Amino acid sequence: FSGCFLQFYFFFSLGSTECFFLAIMAFDRYLAICWPLHYPTIMTGRLCTNLVVSCWVLGFLWFLIPIIIISQMSFCGSRIIDHFLCDPGPLLALTCKKDPVVELVFSILSPVPLIIPFLFIIMSYALVLRAVLKVPSAAGRRKAFSTCGSHLAVVSLFYGSVLVMYGSPASEHEAGMQKVVTLFYSVMTPLLNPII
Repeated sequence: FSGCFLQFYFFFSLGSTECFFLAIMAFDRYLAICWPLHYPTIMTGRLCTNLVVSCWVLGFLWFLIPIIIISQMSFCGSRIIDHFLCDPGPLLALTCKKDPVVELVFSILSPVPLIIPFLFIIMSYALVLRAVLKVPSAAGRRKAFSTCGSHLAVVSLFYGSVLVMYGSPASEHEAGMQKVVTLFYSVMTPLLNPII
């Protein structure tokens, strides 16, 4: 299972990093629209570097604890996971004994890198919307909305598919549907990021 644990760690670390990057992009849109004259002095190269490094460090540190805990568990029965990757549900289903403490720790730690950046994105766009509605010209409002549109599309695709996958009980999803939804947030969103 060491390959599975490694895949699990990298997949969820990169997913967490993606959430943090989406939050930083929302912050960038907020600064560009709400503080356009201060943007060059606030969003310096140094700040950009610090934000990017912070995303990578946080993303890769966050899932160390869950993967260490899960790797200490005993697995029995089939070693085949019916999924593209080592997802927590199918992986925990292969454990010999259910451990409520592990499941509790995992259920508490896993959503945090999703929820906090999402709330930050919502807050940023609420402030952007408030600022855009004060713009007197329709052309100015259109320009501001077009600046945010592609980012909001990626955020909706990513968070929508993650919510479908992890926001409802696992028993409601067939393995085939889980695979399709996983493709959306693991392949489509990173492919669209260079466009935004």
